[in-house]
Amino acid sequence: MPFVNIRILEGHSQKRKDEISRRVTDAISEVAELPKEAIWVVFEDVAASDWFVGGTAVGKPKSQ
Repeated sequence: MPFVNIRILEGHSQKRKDEISRRVTDAISEVAELPKEAIWVVFEDVAASDWFVGGTAVGKPKSQ
């Protein structure tokens, strides 16, 4: 059973997460030839202050 863990910046709508989950599930189901019910998708919302790119938290203003 595939388990997909998606880490995403907090603040995305449920509608957006539903669409991402549907598309990921469809793709895995098609490629792996598995029923959609066998595929799990879990979202982890991460605060911008805990997400770093290039050593800088994305939650900090760019001027800092």
